[in-house]
Amino acid sequence: MNPSSVIGAVVGLLTLLIVVALSATDASMYLNLPGLAIVLGGTCAALFIAYPLQEVLRIFKLVRTVFRNDQHDQQRDIEELVSMAQLWMNTDVHKVEQALKKVSNPFLRTGVQLIIDNTPEDQIIEVLQWRVARLRAREQAEAQMFRVMATFAPAFGMLGTLVALINLMAVLGDGSMTMIGQHLAVGLMTTFYGILLANLVCKPIALKLERRTARRIESMNMVLQGISMMCEKRGPAVVRETLNSFVMHVEDEIYDGGLTAKAPPKSKTEGQVKPAAQPVSITRPAPARQ
Repeated sequence: MNPSSVIGAVVGLLTLLIVVALSATDASMYLNLPGLAIVLGGTCAALFIAYPLQEVLRIFKLVRTVFRNDQHDQQRDIEELVSMAQLWMNTDVHKVEQALKKVSNPFLRTGVQLIIDNTPEDQIIEVLQWRVARLRAREQAEAQMFRVMATFAPAFGMLGTLVALINLMAVLGDGSMTMIGQHLAVGLMTTFYGILLANLVCKPIALKLERRTARRIESMNMVLQGISMMCEKRGPAVVRETLNSFVMHVEDEIYDGGLTAKAPPKSKTEGQVKPAAQPVSITRPAPARQ
């Protein structure tokens, strides 16, 4: 299970329950079946009209994906690429083919197999870039579907409010206060359900899917760079350092304090006034001895 998704769902549900329990005299009045039917039914109907059936049926699988912890092991891909780059640099094709059978990343397998087949580098890059673009387009369309639902839900909430107001006006003259209150409850609760569905369910799922797509594309671009360097028969050390730059998380790319950075010692020279601020000195390496 994805811990952040579980925590978000639990916190959202607890917050809603606490607010309802502390603010309402009767918690059951927040359960309004006609209003819920207007929002859910209208949103589902609009979604089926807007998208093909196959894409709509993928919603349940995408929701499970959000709660599933499917983090990809990028470090394993780096080690596999470095190992095969070493074998390919030594022109040991048979060992590369044996190592390729143990690779679990299909994108990496495709790239290395194209190298083994002596495919030109530009064609390999073109094929892999097409696969990256295809994955990006497909998964962005899936996330966009939830964003569309986030726009449908509040709209149908407002529609339910208008329906309730129309019914209210019809009974306003000779209707009882109980009937008027019921119509007002339907009108307000449909808006409440629409806003809740859009901002607590649909938009967070869309953002989660977009972040997942960004991480997957980052991993594919890393593999793509490794395949390109493997085509050029770069050394394993260069391949490793280049691919590690894709997974490094450094707060400051210019200066991070260093592992053994220490403040320079203070000198006490008698009769000498120290300046208010001293320029930062950069120590250059000493020239090699001849």
